[in-house]
Amino acid sequence: MLTKDDSTIPDALAVYEQIRDTGLEYVGFKDVGVDVETLRRLTDKMHADGRTVFLEVVSTSAEAELASVANALTIGVDYLMGGTNVAKALQLLDGAPIRYYPFPGVIIGHPSELAGSIELIAEQATELTSMPGVHGLDLLAYRHRTVDPIAITKAVVAASAGPVIVAGSIDSEERIKAVAAAGAWGFTIGGAIFDGRLPGAPDLAAQIEWTLSAGP
Repeated sequence: MLTKDDSTIPDALAVYEQIRDTGLEYVGFKDVGVDVETLRRLTDKMHADGRTVFLEVVSTSAEAELASVANALTIGVDYLMGGTNVAKALQLLDGAPIRYYPFPGVIIGHPSELAGSIELIAEQATELTSMPGVHGLDLLAYRHRTVDPIAITKAVVAASAGPVIVAGSIDSEERIKAVAAAGAWGFTIGGAIFDGRLPGAPDLAAQIEWTLSAGP
């Protein structure tokens, strides 16, 4: 993710040029931090390079969230992650070739945090992925202050009828392997690389290549 602190980095276009030759297949950004035209240009470049593009919605108001869903259609991303106004988002996405992965649980503030019991979040996982047009889930497992992130990942994976992406605060080989072992389809990483916390730092491309090699 070309993001830090739950926002797209201001120089995302320039940074993308630095990582363009890595083995990265999936690249994404948030719905906040830069203007829609920048996101469109990023998407066009990534698609031209044969990459799959993700947009994660972290806006805190329903109005802003649904505006971002509409922007996702205009930009032409492949995956739309995040958001909690699922029924209204599905109305906007009806018929669009976008795979939709909303948040289960209670989402608080920005940067986003997850709240709610494991049982409640797992129940929502089942409910959400039973809805036509919901293809998977965006789980903020490491953003929950009171439950074990791996326990909640396992519970949501078991309850979900679609793939689960663990988003936020993945910053070590231990966490990468743990979420994979818990059954997550994938994870997002951004701030850890831009803060230079991974092997290969401070080089962005080297950290990305390390991350790609750190999985199972």
